[in-house]
Amino acid sequence: MRSKLTISVIIVLAIAAVLAAAYLWQTKRTISLSVAEVEKNAAVRVFGLGTVEARVISKVGFEVGAALTELLADQGDRVRKGDVLARLHPAEQEAKVAMARASVKSAEAGLGKAGSALERAEVLLAQKQSTNRRQKELASRKVISDQVAEEAQRDEEVAAADAAVARSEVEVARMQHEGAVAQLQFEETLLEHHALAAPFDALVVARLQELGAVVRAGDPIFTLVAPETVWARAHVDESLAGMIEVGQPAEVRLRSLPQRVFKARVARIDIESDRVSEERRVYVKCEQCPSSFHLGEQAEVFITVANLDEALLVPENDVRSFDGTKGEVWTIENGRLARRVLAFRYRTEDSRLEVVGGLPDGAKVALGVPAAAREGRSVRAVAGGSP
Repeated sequence: MRSKLTISVIIVLAIAAVLAAAYLWQTKRTISLSVAEVEKNAAVRVFGLGTVEARVISKVGFEVGAALTELLADQGDRVRKGDVLARLHPAEQEAKVAMARASVKSAEAGLGKAGSALERAEVLLAQKQSTNRRQKELASRKVISDQVAEEAQRDEEVAAADAAVARSEVEVARMQHEGAVAQLQFEETLLEHHALAAPFDALVVARLQELGAVVRAGDPIFTLVAPETVWARAHVDESLAGMIEVGQPAEVRLRSLPQRVFKARVARIDIESDRVSEERRVYVKCEQCPSSFHLGEQAEVFITVANLDEALLVPENDVRSFDGTKGEVWTIENGRLARRVLAFRYRTEDSRLEVVGGLPDGAKVALGVPAAAREGRSVRAVAGGSP
């Protein structure tokens, strides 16, 4: 019995010794860890996912209503400013124009008649004024009676009143003529509006009506896009958007052309962020755009916000308690593990942070440190890869 107990004690002590040796080997032995190294010409880029859009996109239609008799453009057509895209049935408006022209001619005739009447009235007035002067002179010399002179005065006054009436009739006729001319111009303008012209050089994105349809004023007939205003609208996380500025270089990859990269530049940054997604809209304009485009196509946008000549970059996964500017990392100092709070600036698109302060001279930032590691552990630094 005593021998069995002795054997059990020996076995327990042996197991404890093995475990203690294993623990000491795991916790006290020198381990190898990879470290972050300084990189040269490191580009700091911000990623945004978005779509192909156009700054100038317009749904165009007629300013008047009638039946569509001609459709001269269709989806995919490129048109020049002033090109006629469609026409409406003009018969009713042509009749109105003809009536307006007849009204102008009638007003011209009325103006001419009133002008002739005024000329006659002014001639008669001049005659009456001359007669009245002679009669007054003769009456002053007692050649004729005062009654005859008074009749001449009355005749001049009557002629003057007739001339005033004639002048007012001419003015009325002139206003009627001007009104008729204005009405003709209005009706002719409406007739011109029966032809729909392209307001700018454009690509027809969609045709929205069929031949023979009766449309009202303002109904959209075509959707037009100005090709030179096509850009990519990217949604960027607010935490990264503060680094973006207008004019910065960018690259665009389209879903339909993933193997091609299109050079671009930031053209506009929205002043308002999405309150739900907490993203900001950034617009980039291609410098070398594809020959064809599809509105709404998915686009990946990479914006270069900085180019670092030399930078020490640490994976964000190796930084604890990162608050946007500071975080804690493991460092190797004099061959031992230590903890340091470092200052960071840029975050790269692959989630690495640029160290800008807090690292002592000669210290290295350790990567992939085991969870069981403790400060003071003996460490051998391995540069540029796995230990």
